[in-house]
Amino acid sequence: MKYLFTILVFLVGLKAPNSQKESAFQEGEWFKFKMSYSKFLKAGNATLTVKEANLKGKSVYHVVGKGWTTGAIKWFFKVKDRYESYFDKETGMPYKFIRKIDEGGHTKDIEIDFNHEEKKAIVNNKKHKKVKTYTTEQDVQDMVSMYYYLRNSIDVSSLKVGDEIKTTMFFDEENYGFKLKYLGKEIVEVDINGTDVKVESLKFRPYVMAGRVFKEEESLTLWVSDDKNKIPLIIKADLAVGSLRADLVAFKGLKHSFKTIH
Repeated sequence: MKYLFTILVFLVGLKAPNSQKESAFQEGEWFKFKMSYSKFLKAGNATLTVKEANLKGKSVYHVVGKGWTTGAIKWFFKVKDRYESYFDKETGMPYKFIRKIDEGGHTKDIEIDFNHEEKKAIVNNKKHKKVKTYTTEQDVQDMVSMYYYLRNSIDVSSLKVGDEIKTTMFFDEENYGFKLKYLGKEIVEVDINGTDVKVESLKFRPYVMAGRVFKEEESLTLWVSDDKNKIPLIIKADLAVGSLRADLVAFKGLKHSFKTIH
């Protein structure tokens, strides 16, 4: 339960998006997810919202992700997470990342400013009142901007089952290699605003570090819509203890039409 929302935002074409390519999203896009623990126990909710903003004279997208526990679970393990990312509207490169979380009393309050020209990340750990600079990789992403970057970058037409997509993410104080395996297409059923619909989807397997949280490297499975939006539909995670699932239950402000099978 501690990694309730971290798992969601972590999941969600390695070349920089072509500025002439039509974007998969726009300002006003909003998602809501229902989180379930071990199949039947509702664990919480999460939302992702896209806004436009101006950061130090740059035109950017500002994405805000929130996650919180609900129902009986919050009485013995309360989660209240907030993630924010400011990234360039043209290149998708992040300029600022904010992580403010409270997960059962485990708290973090971190702001990261990226300098891509110098390949630096300036990490302001507000909780411990410490500022430190780290070296980053080329075209590094934060854990929120990465999902939106991949939505615009992946060329589905060229993917074959078994293909792996690799990129780099900077999180807290470290660079992480991120790998995603394409598993093919699949029709899934989702409940949107109380209505069951069938949707054509793309299935992926993000690789994670086995150990304290996940059972093994291939413990995560992600389904995204097979349309121009590439929105997350279902995320399943096999944890060291139990399992966690996120289901898309509501959305608005999509740039493209959402295709369903009738």
